[in-house]
Amino acid sequence: MFRYRRRALASARALEQAVDSQLACVTRLPDEARRRSADHLAELITLAQAYRAYARGWISYRELENRGRIATARLSHLRSPHPAAAHLTERD
Repeated sequence: MFRYRRRALASARALEQAVDSQLACVTRLPDEARRRSADHLAELITLAQAYRAYARGWISYRELENRGRIATARLSHLRSPHPAAAHLTERD
């Protein structure tokens, strides 16, 4: 097996292990925090799938880089604080 394939599979396993180690914690979180955490974990799994696809030769290194950038951008967006929705009220 080529070294790049072994490294890609090792990266995929590391991401999957990180997700597995956090799953039990997510179930104990309040609803909103659970949703945010689940979204983070889903992005990590998506990235792990990209590494596996690269290891199998299904996607190019360029595509792997692109998917990595997209996942990083999504994770950054999920981490950024979102202002609470303004309550719309009728003026008297």
